[in-house]
Amino acid sequence: MPTYTCPTCSKSITVTRKEEAPFRPFCCERCKMVDLGRWLDGTYVIHEPDESRPTEPD
Repeated sequence: MPTYTCPTCSKSITVTRKEEAPFRPFCCERCKMVDLGRWLDGTYVIHEPDESRPTEPD
């Protein structure tokens, strides 16, 4: 049986089929929406390298 941990609340979820976890990898819709809200308000950020700064030689 697949087991996964919700990235929002850390709750461990065990299911017999993937269809039993419609919000996977989240445990519920609430945790899914909390995660989305964190992306939208800037709590989560993917940093890209600053291309305008010259790189230092090795």
